Amino acid sequence: QVQLAESGGGLVQAGGSLRLSCAASGGTFSRYAMGWFRQAPGKEREFVAAISRSGGSTGYADSVKGRFTISRDSAKDTVYLQMNSLKPEDTAVYYCAADITRSTYVYITSRSQYDYWGQGTQVTVSS
Repeated sequence: QVQLAESGGGLVQAGGSLRLSCAASGGTFSRYAMGWFRQAPGKEREFVAAISRSGGSTGYADSVKGRFTISRDSAKDTVYLQMNSLKPEDTAVYYCAADITRSTYVYITSRSQYDYWGQGTQVTVSS
C-alpha cells in the first residue's frame, strides 16, 4: 500500500509560481498512475492534472491547461505539479492521488478511480 505526502504549498501573489511535490513510499512507484486534484472551500474536489505510469501521457483540466505541468521522477518516487501564472481562483487544497493500473500509457482523470490519497497541501493565491 502506497503512502503519499504532498509539499510545496504556500501563499503566492497572482501571476506567481509554485511547484508542488508528492513523495510516494511503501509501494512500487512505477505501478501507479498519478494525479493531482484540488478542493476549494465549499466546492467539490476537482481534477487538475494526471500522468501515466510511463510519464509519456498527461492530461489537464481546461482551467489549468497551458499554465500547469505535471511530471514524475521515478528515481525519486515523486510526482510534481509546476504551477505558473497563478490566479486567485487556483486557491485550494491540492491533493496527490495514486491508482494502481496495468496500463502503462493511460492517465486517469476520474476521482473515483484513484485508490490512494495524500493529506493535501494548501495553495493560496492573493490578488
